[in-house]
Amino acid sequence: MFIYNVTTKVDPSVHELWVEWMKKTHIPEIMLSGCFTQFQFVRLLEQDESDGPTYAVQYRAESKAAYNLYLEKYATKLRNDVFAAFGNKVISFRSLMQVVH
Repeated sequence: MFIYNVTTKVDPSVHELWVEWMKKTHIPEIMLSGCFTQFQFVRLLEQDESDGPTYAVQYRAESKAAYNLYLEKYATKLRNDVFAAFGNKVISFRSLMQVVH
């Protein structure tokens, strides 16, 4: 099992709009790719929020191949959609993790 984690710092001026967009548009579009089996959308606590809150979305993939397929076929368009909607008002970094049993 692999976890594709996207952590995002959100400018306060777009905070509420971004959260709604993530829940209603962006996360559902990622899940429609079929590359991930589930997700978790969380807000980081105990962070300095003077320049906005920080969120993370963790998408679970059954295999590295499923994650690679997402990168190859879907990631560029979906990342461009975020930039088109919010520009530099949101800053994200991504990481891939493997679940250790």
